[in-house]
Amino acid sequence: MLKERGFSLALLGSFVLAIAVLIALLIQVFVLGTGRLDANLLTQFPSTIRVETAGFRSAIFGTLWLMGVVVVTVVPVGVGAAVYLEEYADGSRWWNRVIEINIQNLAAVPSIVYGILGLAFLVRGPVGLGFVVLAGGLILSLLVLPVVIISSREAIRSVPNSLRLGSLALGATPWQTVRRLVLPSAIPGIATGTILALSRAIGEAAPLLLLGALTFITFVPDGLMAEFTALPIQIYSYLSRPQEEFRILAAAGIVVLLAILLSMNAVAIYIRNRYSERN
Repeated sequence: MLKERGFSLALLGSFVLAIAVLIALLIQVFVLGTGRLDANLLTQFPSTIRVETAGFRSAIFGTLWLMGVVVVTVVPVGVGAAVYLEEYADGSRWWNRVIEINIQNLAAVPSIVYGILGLAFLVRGPVGLGFVVLAGGLILSLLVLPVVIISSREAIRSVPNSLRLGSLALGATPWQTVRRLVLPSAIPGIATGTILALSRAIGEAAPLLLLGALTFITFVPDGLMAEFTALPIQIYSYLSRPQEEFRILAAAGIVVLLAILLSMNAVAIYIRNRYSERN
């Protein structure tokens, strides 16, 4: 009994310490960067000369381009893979077991490894896309794809089997059952997992650095084959400079990135609650 209570207190202490450190970091960032939150931050390009008017315009648009590629790529592939593994795959087949093991292992691979993979095959390798938006978006898609598949599988698995059996008993085909019953019921969990995966992708800097994302550009990407930068890259670039003005600018950029993350999470909560009420 004493050991259990001590273990519980140790866990509680670890949790409190982690939350305290997080709150301290957030307070420091907001105190440092709030004074720099203005229109220039969103409308002006980066600058190393006129720091007082420098902004994150190119980085914000580059991040939006990357997230667009990730959404278009990872949602159909991830949800489709989850549907196949849960509704159609035969678990006794060796190749299906290999697929499941690899998906679980890939979810724990460090992001830097995906950057090396992208540099070897997408940027300089057989594909040879170069340092462009499409290459960065595809690597971020590979990074979060296992998370989307796992979360989508859990959402599909949570749908009561009685719905499937009832639909099949009434004469519906397996695909009609999946399309009209299983997927609508699983949308809240799928949407939540997908948005959380995108939240991870939007904050990644290591793979993009390896892919050659520029740290300083003064133009907005105009397509998938354009060079780009992103908010994490631009923040890292400003933090690497010794001047205090750049630290303040980087803190303001972190606030913008946090605002985008909170907005994405709010969308996930809205979608989950809306479809939960319908079901």
